[in-house]
Amino acid sequence: MIWKILAVGKPKLRFAAAGIDEYIDRILHYARVEKRFIRASTTAREAAELLEASKNSWRTVLDERGLQVESRQFAKLIERWESQGIRHISLIAGGADGHNETVRRNADFILSLGRMTLQHELALLVALEQIYRAYTILNGSPYHRD
Repeated sequence: MIWKILAVGKPKLRFAAAGIDEYIDRILHYARVEKRFIRASTTAREAAELLEASKNSWRTVLDERGLQVESRQFAKLIERWESQGIRHISLIAGGADGHNETVRRNADFILSLGRMTLQHELALLVALEQIYRAYTILNGSPYHRD
């Protein structure tokens, strides 16, 4: 599995940037990871760049309007995607203004991290931690506790 992490704007919060790098390093024990930050602009331009960068991959978009799942359910989704032959997944995180409708319409899966609005850098960090957690669940690691 190859994860392409696509986000609008480089993280400016030092602790978020460090956390993002930490969880990418952890995920690398289970899957390949590429990361790309798109320059903040209008939501239309951001959408065009995110969609172009995620072409030919399974688009998983972070958006508060998406499906909320528990960690074990998310692990099962990743397992199912892998069993269906999906080899490239783009995790797409918007900027401060979120995504426009074009990104949501072109998503293969829309994931909500909860009903609260999260600052976009923190949302990306939480999503990466959940990807790592999913892989530890699938591999029987003691990281996740029920």
